[in-house]
Amino acid sequence: MNTTLHAGLDAGTLRQMASYRATHFGWSLHESVATITLSRPERKNPLTFESYAELRDCFRSLRQATDVHAVVLTGAGENFCSGGDVHEIIAPLVALEAPDLLRFTRLTGDLVLAMRACPQPIVAAVDGVCAGAGAILAMASDLRVGTARASVAFLFNRVGLAGCDMGACAMLPRIIGQGRASELLFTGRSLRGEEAERWGFFNRLVAPESLMADATSLAESLAKGPTFANGLTKTMLHQEWSMGIEQAIEAEAQAQALCMLTEDFRAAYEAFVAKQRPVFTGR
Repeated sequence: MNTTLHAGLDAGTLRQMASYRATHFGWSLHESVATITLSRPERKNPLTFESYAELRDCFRSLRQATDVHAVVLTGAGENFCSGGDVHEIIAPLVALEAPDLLRFTRLTGDLVLAMRACPQPIVAAVDGVCAGAGAILAMASDLRVGTARASVAFLFNRVGLAGCDMGACAMLPRIIGQGRASELLFTGRSLRGEEAERWGFFNRLVAPESLMADATSLAESLAKGPTFANGLTKTMLHQEWSMGIEQAIEAEAQAQALCMLTEDFRAAYEAFVAKQRPVFTGR
């Protein structure tokens, strides 16, 4: 068990991700938008010990990746992710003692922390089954594009576990509200696509056949924006959860002052004066 928890990339060693070759998921990079594809479609793209670890290390490395400005996270076939693999994760967990169980739950939580800490906006493209840890991956993304046939389920209590898994009790209420989050985490019921959009879990619904095109288009628009400023926005959205209003206003004042020193800020002003569209470089 212990060796699998350290599989994957040596975090922080990559600055350029163009040549990265993933072992446990699909990876591609096109015009500064990375696409991560959970790629076991015959099993609805479940996670394993190894894929948890490599995903964690990949998102950690994205903090140093100067050639990646946005990320699309999706699943192969017609499903997003069915959660932890029943045979490769659930069955072994039943036989483990507390220290190894805690190492595993910390690993899964570290994946969410890595997703929140990477500065690039993450767009989840969700179709079909999005359950358990798969629902957490969608939740931990910054934006979610879904389909009407998507089915989101935080089904931890269905297998005798608490709903407080991988940050769900902290993050889900902030996305859809306390009462709705409580309903999903206490019951484990499925949230279909149209309801997920009404509740605010999905930012938008699209047709299944255009899901990747629409999610990629959204990521490309973010990648063309002021990426340094976008990274600070993501950081503040995450860090201000634990701040009072006075701390938040001061932190945002400092962050915005930094942005005012960037070339992107000056370029936006000069483009406005010239009645042109600004071209951002992330500097």
